[in-house]
Amino acid sequence: MKTETVFVCQECGKQLLKWMGRCPGCGEWNTVAEKDISASKRSGSLRIPGSDEEPGVVPLSDIQSVHEPRMKTGLQELDRVLGGGIVRRSVILIGGDPGIGKTTLLMQGLGQMAQKGEKVLYVSGEESFDQLKLRANRLGIGGNAFLVLVENELETIMDKIEQTGASVIVLDSVQSVFGRSSEAQPGSVSQVREVAGRMLQSTKRGSSACFIVGHVTKEGDLAGPKLLEHMVDAVLYFEGERGHPYRILRAVKNRFGSISEIGVFEMSDSGLIEVANPSELFLSERPQDASGSAVIAIVEGTRPILAEIQALVTGPVPGPGRRTCLGVDSQRLALIVAVLEKKLGLVLGDQNIFLNAVGGIRATEPAADLGIAAALLSSFMDRSIPPGTLVFGEIGLAGEVRSVSRVTARINEAARLGFSRIIAPSSNLNQSQLSSSVTRTGISRISDLGRALFD
Repeated sequence: MKTETVFVCQECGKQLLKWMGRCPGCGEWNTVAEKDISASKRSGSLRIPGSDEEPGVVPLSDIQSVHEPRMKTGLQELDRVLGGGIVRRSVILIGGDPGIGKTTLLMQGLGQMAQKGEKVLYVSGEESFDQLKLRANRLGIGGNAFLVLVENELETIMDKIEQTGASVIVLDSVQSVFGRSSEAQPGSVSQVREVAGRMLQSTKRGSSACFIVGHVTKEGDLAGPKLLEHMVDAVLYFEGERGHPYRILRAVKNRFGSISEIGVFEMSDSGLIEVANPSELFLSERPQDASGSAVIAIVEGTRPILAEIQALVTGPVPGPGRRTCLGVDSQRLALIVAVLEKKLGLVLGDQNIFLNAVGGIRATEPAADLGIAAALLSSFMDRSIPPGTLVFGEIGLAGEVRSVSRVTARINEAARLGFSRIIAPSSNLNQSQLSSSVTRTGISRISDLGRALFD
């Protein structure tokens, strides 16, 4: 059989028709190498699970639906983000900053599954057996069903996976593993693509599920080719502030569930603790009678969450004021500031504005607009919002306050936590099924916000 070759940059993965001293893709010198692609073209295609036949072309109506129950990890917050549990033959990519707790999260999840008798395999290319044992002792996990492999060579890893027959495999991390078919260094674009592609094929042919841990760049994106995120079934990010005990797990891609759900954890000496009620967590340290603080109600997936928005407006300063946002879209802040200047006559152009969604939450939902405006107005006037007040609603460019979805869930969550007053769009407060234990103040224009807050 004729040998087919291609020239591939070992740094960025760009394919070329001929050898070049300098890669036109990344500009690096002496990184282009010849690669035999005949073997990859001859490699077998994916087969139907449980069948040795080639998959061929079949009518959609002839395909039998297989309803397999999801595998529960035992961590309800992780299962929530995954859409109810782990789907068999799925490949899940999880990323996060170094030291944020990715290994801890996955080891705890696998530990819970091993306790129920599910055979799991943790493959580490970055830690030794002793280091993994120390972590397992700290987390209180173990058992004969929890298998551990320390290996960097992909071919050996795949052989061991087939021998063990584990239900769930964790590859930690994709940047530390290399395949013999590529001469590139571990972590390079070509190696990451090769490792992820072969793990994907192996998982789809079997009956297990696979978690792949990925490094992130200094910008916070997953390292490696963007193709990596397209290949897998789900992409999860594990986030948290340095020096802050709270961690948030969110999905940015999920073929088997919603990408709006979040899982909340608290890091402790004995591992991650699930936070079943994040609203109480985010409001636990809220200052009383402080200007610039407002409580908003946002919805993440099916869960209503109350969070604190803090604003600090200082000035005037020479020249244009500074705008700094944490957890809030800067473009959304610019829109709200422009509406406040136009409709309320506030002079904010020469003011420094600092805005923070407390606890590491992301207040990107339009329903947070009215709460952000309330926090800005409170700080600018140096007047505190009365305690027990919840604010939510969307603001339009004409100064109108627009209705939002899931209003019943938001207000019921506020009533459960003891809030006594709701400021929301008038069109949302006409529903009869809303909780009657709170006072409802509806506004339809942004010009009514100051009177609703302070009068």
